[in-house]
This record gives sequence, structure tokens and C-alpha cells, in this order.
Amino acid sequence: MSAPTLESPRTVPPDPRVLDGGERRRLARGGGEHLLLAVADQAAAELLTVTLELAGYRVAAADTGAGVARRLTERPYRLVVADMDLPGLAELEGAGAVAYRPAVLLLAGCDELPGLVPRLGAVERDCVTKPVRIAEVLARIQVLLRGTGVPEDTRPRAAALHYADLVLDDVTCRARRGGRVLDLTPAEYRLLRHLLVNARTVLSKERISRHVWGEFRGDNAIEQLVSRLRRKVDREGPALIHTRRGFGYRLGGTS
Repeated sequence: MSAPTLESPRTVPPDPRVLDGGERRRLARGGGEHLLLAVADQAAAELLTVTLELAGYRVAAADTGAGVARRLTERPYRLVVADMDLPGLAELEGAGAVAYRPAVLLLAGCDELPGLVPRLGAVERDCVTKPVRIAEVLARIQVLLRGTGVPEDTRPRAAALHYADLVLDDVTCRARRGGRVLDLTPAEYRLLRHLLVNARTVLSKERISRHVWGEFRGDNAIEQLVSRLRRKVDREGPALIHTRRGFGYRLGGTS
């Protein structure tokens, strides 16, 4: 059973004993929010726990599906970070009895989302592909937590986002153009959504990179990501994604 591998050495968290006051404040982004970490591999769990605690979160852990279900009945957690290789996922069926619905960040591929999210009854969810990068995990947790805090049954269902014949449904994490479903990776979905909600606005490479990955990436990372997304979105229709050379990218308008 594979563990949620972590990139090294950039993912090693800083030792809190060598941080100055300013660095501590920058790390303390979690504000004491309670997170549940569901990772079976002990080494990966320890590294993620230390990193999340340095970032200001209160972290509890479980290493089986049954342990997750039990933890969820003991106290409310704002978010569950769960590895899709966690043993005993079937045990999470019992989590449906809890009175709240935590957000879920999966350490997995998007094609595995249906395997866990329905069992937790979560509306807010996202996934990070393996090998996971600490900066991306922290960024996706922040985004997910901004969308929670209101009981799900009192929260209006998110409307699908539209532009021309392009539709994104944040509830199902699916995108389609016309009658064609787009098979997108998590990064491609985040990029397309960012372009769509800022339609007709030119977005710089740095802005896109920080939104998609939580940090700026060079070495043509954005160009490659945009190229892959274009091949899927614009394959059978007028181009929606355009390049403004020297400035960035936009969705909509003319090239």
C-alpha cells in the first residue's frame, strides 16, 4: 500500500526553534482550527502533523477508516486531510451519522474523489496529487476553510459557473464544454476556474501560479499547464483561452 509521498528536501518544515518572531507569525495561518489527518504511513503523518502545527492548526490523527469515523464523532473538525490509500475506507460509511460535514482534502488523483468524499458527506473538497508538496497542501487547506463554517444544510448550493458553452460545477468538481466532459487534473481544474471567474481579464503567470500551487513556479510550468488545458478545452470549438504575450492569459474575448 503506497504512502502519500512527499517531495524532498523542500517539504521539510523549518525547526520552530530557529524561527524569529516574524517568521512564526507568517507560519501561524491556521488560527487554531482543528484538522483531522488520516494518513497510515507514520513518517508521512509525522511530517504533515509538524508542518500543519507550525502553520497554526490543531491536528489530530487517525491511521484507519474506523479511526476517522470515531474521531468525527468525538469532536467537530473543520477539515479532514485523507490519503486515499488509507486502510478501511469502508468503515467511513459510519461517518454519515455525524451532525456536521467537514471539508475534505484528498491526497490522491481526481479520478479517486468519488471513493471517499460521498462517505463523509462533504460539499467542500479538493485533492492534491502525489507526491504531495507541502506548499500546495497548505494553500488548498486555506482555500477549503474559507468555504466552510456555515452548516451545509443552511448553505445555498453553489451555482455552476458558465462562459459561452463552458460549464464548471464546483459541487461535483466537473467541467464540460457543450456536451463534452473535460477530463481535468486538479491543477487544470483550478486554472480553468480561475480563468473563468476572471473572464476577459488578463492574469499574470505569477498570479496564476500562486493560485494553482500556492507558490510561484518557473521553468515554463505555467506554459505547460496552459498548453495541456487548451488541448482539452479548445479541442472542438472556438478558442476560449488566449495568450497576451508578455502579460499572461485570459479566458474569453478575441485573441
